[in-house]
Amino acid sequence: MKETAKAAKRLHVLWTGRVQGVGFRFTAEEAALELGLTGWVRNLPDGRVEATVEGPEKALKSFLERVAAGPMKPHIQQTAVDWSAATGEFEEFRVRFY
Repeated sequence: MKETAKAAKRLHVLWTGRVQGVGFRFTAEEAALELGLTGWVRNLPDGRVEATVEGPEKALKSFLERVAAGPMKPHIQQTAVDWSAATGEFEEFRVRFY
């Protein structure tokens, strides 16, 4: 059964570790686009990577799994995840550079 926009969730995630400069944002962007998710990902000045992503809960869980797997796995020391209701404010997924 396909989830409706009403059932969409919002995921705010912070990754800690050696997550900048290793293709991390590209990996997150690629996963989000393949899963049809909206939102953004960016580097933070303190070395973490932050993302806010919206879509069906199942796709968001898959997003987290994809980012944590493969070549990114050894670079992640910690993942902090906060779930909430989607706001619908995003039309696409983007890498932010600020």
